[in-house]
Formats: sequence, C-alpha cells, structure tokens
Amino acid sequence: MGGAVIASKDLHGLLMLYRKDFGGVLSSKSAWDFLVYEWPTLATPLVNQQRNAMKIASFLQLYPYVARMSYPDLEGSPQRTLALKQMVDEHGRFAPGSVLYLTLKKNGANNQKTEALVNYLAEHSCTVIRAVSLGQIKTLIENPYVMTPAALTEAEKRTKGIEPGGIRLSIGLEDWRDITGDLKCPLDQVRQL
Repeated sequence: MGGAVIASKDLHGLLMLYRKDFGGVLSSKSAWDFLVYEWPTLATPLVNQQRNAMKIASFLQLYPYVARMSYPDLEGSPQRTLALKQMVDEHGRFAPGSVLYLTLKKNGANNQKTEALVNYLAEHSCTVIRAVSLGQIKTLIENPYVMTPAALTEAEKRTKGIEPGGIRLSIGLEDWRDITGDLKCPLDQVRQL
C-alpha cells in the first residue's frame, strides 16, 4: 500500500496501531516499480484472484466440516444483493473480491479446531501462509479473533461480529486446485478433534 494519512493529532495512537498491524511506509523504489510497471496490469491478477476465490468458496461451502461459508458471489450469501450494488469494477461488472470467511462445525468454546487448522496450514501448506494482511499475491489465512484486533476487548470483538472460530482466507494467485488441496488435509484432520 502507498499513500499518506493526514489527520488530527488525537488519531496518532490508532494510526500507529494500524502501522504495526499492516506495515510501514512504502519505499520510493518499491512505489516507483509498482506505479510504473505493475499498476497498468493490476486488473489481470485481481480477476484471477476473484475467480480462484469463487472456486475455493464453492469447494468449502460443500465441505462437510464447514459450518458457514461467506463470500459475496455465493448464491444465498446474506448480503449478496448489497454486494451486487456496491462491489463493482470500473466497468460496472460485479467484483466480489478475494476474501472468504468460514467457520467450522462443532468448534467448541475454546476455538480448538480453528487454531489447529490455521497452525497446520502455517507449518505444512505450500500455498497458504498465516498472516493478518490482505491483498497479497499469496493466499493468507488467519483467525481474526486472536490475530488482528489486539487492542479490542472480548466484548468489543463480539459486538463487532468477530467470532472466536472465524477463519479469514485472502486468496492469492496460486492455482485454485493447489489451494483446495492444501485445505483438504487439515480440514479432514480437524474434524477428529
């Protein structure tokens, strides 16, 4: 990401928290390469990521150990109608993004299955990396409840809809078959927990 934040001084602490979680300022060399060489071709990988996301969401939606699969392009998605209006590209075509959210069946109060899945993928996957950021060319996984909102209390997390067993996948540019292959083994293993 690149850019600048211009705000009142009372937001300094919050901005520093975001910087800690999402990274610092882009170097001038990185910005130059991106703006000159990568920006003109950005649409191609974004379309591929969205195509991958739909295939992976469809796979996970039908998987027997997934309790809930959320992706704006899935039929029956609770906010699909809103997404169709708001999530459009510069040509007015539906662009649902590449972020998926799921929960596992019978996860228990201690979040055991979610943690086991995320940890297994972090250690054994060829395509999925544990990280809190979004929009990478690699597929990223996280349990938002324990990873992203470090400054929030338990009550604030629940008020904002951040549930203990939630899993966020930010889909990258790897082949979707490789990603689903990496997901299948740990999903099968965590069902036994």
